[in-house]
Amino acid sequence: MPRITKVYTRTGDDGTTSLGTGKRVPKTDRRVRAYGTVDELNSQIGAALAAGPVSSLVEPLRRIQNDLLCLGADLCIPDSDKPAHPGPRIEKRHVVWLEELIDSLNAQLPPLRNFVLPGGSPAGAALHVARTVCRRAERLVAALRRKKLVGDQVLVYLNRLSDALFVLARYQNRQAGAVEAQWDSRA
Repeated sequence: MPRITKVYTRTGDDGTTSLGTGKRVPKTDRRVRAYGTVDELNSQIGAALAAGPVSSLVEPLRRIQNDLLCLGADLCIPDSDKPAHPGPRIEKRHVVWLEELIDSLNAQLPPLRNFVLPGGSPAGAALHVARTVCRRAERLVAALRRKKLVGDQVLVYLNRLSDALFVLARYQNRQAGAVEAQWDSRA
């Protein structure tokens, strides 16, 4: 477990940062951009929680935040270095849990007949923003995966999470009595 004793270290003042292995890389490195966006996603979910979602979504959102820290830890160590640097990893069980959450909440929603416009309640709108940040993280990880190895389940998890965030937003808005505006393709 990391122990943070000092917030600033001055080691990044030159535009570099350390991976989980201790190796210094530019802050613009693909891997750093990917896990930085995962951190942004985690913060956006925190904003959704601060917006006051229905109580039944608080625990799943907190679990997702925790899983995202594991995902960041997974991403900050290249796969080739993981045997020497054990730590949290995203596993199949994380993906299965998301699928079960999606199925459970989606069963309580009316079927989609059109594209949904992001919005609704404050927490629902924040979850829609989180979904789009998740898609960006997914694209960055997909690009990283083409160049360097990442954990087998990382990309799958992000793909499933974006679906889960969409369903969470719809569920939140329905429970809050917010109108789910639909796309008007003829507008």
